Amino acid sequence: MNQTPSEGLKRIIGTRALILGTINLTIGAGIFALPADVAGYLGTASWMAYVICVTLLMLMLLCFVSLGTKFTSTGGAYVYVEKAFGPYAGFLINSLYWFGYAVMADAAVTNLLVDSLSIFFPVLKTTVGRVTLMAVVFSFIGWTNVRGVKQGVRLVEINTIAKILPLVVLIVAGCFMINFDNYSWNGFPAVHQLGSVSLLLFFAFGGGAETALNASGEIRNPVRTIPIGLLVGAFLVFVIYLSIHLVAQGVLGPDLAIYKEAPLAKVAERALGPFGVSMLIAGAAISCFGLVSGDILASSRLLFAGARDGVLPKFLAAIHPKYATPYWSVIVYTVIGFILSVSGGFRELATMASTALLIIYLGIIFATIKLRNVSRETSFNIPGGITVPILALMATGWFLSNLKKEEVIPAILFLVASSIFYFVFQKFKKS
Repeated sequence: MNQTPSEGLKRIIGTRALILGTINLTIGAGIFALPADVAGYLGTASWMAYVICVTLLMLMLLCFVSLGTKFTSTGGAYVYVEKAFGPYAGFLINSLYWFGYAVMADAAVTNLLVDSLSIFFPVLKTTVGRVTLMAVVFSFIGWTNVRGVKQGVRLVEINTIAKILPLVVLIVAGCFMINFDNYSWNGFPAVHQLGSVSLLLFFAFGGGAETALNASGEIRNPVRTIPIGLLVGAFLVFVIYLSIHLVAQGVLGPDLAIYKEAPLAKVAERALGPFGVSMLIAGAAISCFGLVSGDILASSRLLFAGARDGVLPKFLAAIHPKYATPYWSVIVYTVIGFILSVSGGFRELATMASTALLIIYLGIIFATIKLRNVSRETSFNIPGGITVPILALMATGWFLSNLKKEEVIPAILFLVASSIFYFVFQKFKKS
């Protein structure tokens, strides 16, 4: 299998790092409010939405695993679509992924990070305080990732463990406060309610595991590491999400849907007192920091991959002579993330994130179907053949049909703007 670092990068990311990276890139600050949103729709039947959601997600991840073990160069989804449909389609996926989805999410999450810490440090409510902290966060993460992928991976691993610990403490402490009457079954929910919540949960689960594959050129033994890393990581996220929800439901009962802003903080208050609330707030801040650090490591590789293939400016493909990292891609991605975070302009564009993710999924599904007969030695073959991508296509199409107009229009405009840039850039290169 392709194990040589032909791109000039080092294959450092092993199974443990990919599992933790998958968890880190999936679990964000949204988990601290998610149980109340789900309970508001489904009540005691909420667990069904989690099961449905993880089933659909696994269908999608099987497509990523299949392609990820066939094409192991840096770029993830971009590489797979480019191999299937050519440079133009690949460029659209690349742009939609790193700018339309990832960097916008980083900007939003960084603002949540500052908001969380401002509870402890009021100075962060001022413009100077906010901008200073954002500059420190992006500078530190960018510098760490320039110095080496090993350093970036270690930072992600530390962050992941740090973000999981408060959640584990909450789950364990909450178990002693559960009232089992709160699990009384009220019958099956309406189909449309189950569908709406599944869509909400799908975006809470999605965008994490597959993002880790953007750094495929730095994954060690990808044929073995990718299937285990992605599927085990996604399953552990499901276990954490469902456990948190069941504890919150068992402790708060019907009141869970009332605490929409911070249901887990209420659980922590009942189980651990004021310390629990402070622990959860700190955990939210750590969760935000961890997600941004993991995303800068993974998504900056999309700029490198695009430049490597000639669809983005060449300097972004430069490899640091000492650290063997795509340092210009890391720097540019980090700077753009910082600018969007402090400008606030990302808020309008961020509405298209859900649409961007589903369009990327569509590209992956069609690439899986087209490239299903491409074999790479011991690459992963999807059980059931074409059945899995067809089921994933049906689920993705249904999710797309449930999107709002204000989520779809920005994505369409972005694709048009990206197309113009692509053709102008290609003409400029030729001239």
